[in-house]
Amino acid sequence: MAKIDFEKLRFVVADDNAHMRRIVRTLLRAFGSREIYEVEDGAAALEAVEHFMPDILITDIKMPIFDGIELTQMIRNPDGSKHPYIPIIMLTAYSERKRVLMARDAGATEFLCKPVSANALYKRVQNVIENPRPFIKVSTYFGPDRRRNTDPNYSGEERRETDPEAFVVGDTISI
Repeated sequence: MAKIDFEKLRFVVADDNAHMRRIVRTLLRAFGSREIYEVEDGAAALEAVEHFMPDILITDIKMPIFDGIELTQMIRNPDGSKHPYIPIIMLTAYSERKRVLMARDAGATEFLCKPVSANALYKRVQNVIENPRPFIKVSTYFGPDRRRNTDPNYSGEERRETDPEAFVVGDTISI
């Protein structure tokens, strides 16, 4: 496990709660980050991602204009977004299973529950850097592979069939 050089990472933190943005900013600065752009709604977050081209987006799930789910879906549109591969860490107090699944299905890379701890935030950032998942493109989804663990020896009924038309392009698997 390599030490992360936070000085080289650029973040956008999107949350409508100024106090929460301050907490996340303080933690990222303590880790060594110097480029942190803060926004208070989904529309400003979309603009910040397009303009600043951050390495990581940390967004709340519930915000005005566009919520975190809508924001993630817009960013994950490879035809309409300049930065569809950006790691997205969904930060929220809404941790019910359905919300986690909604975030995952929208294309969030990681999910982090409030109240946020330094250790939990560091681990999520570390995971998106050290263990990047390939991107999947199918007719109904574009984003990081939703499977966390893949066992090549798995042969159960939920095993995906190998599609002869599936291919890997850079970080993306297209089917």
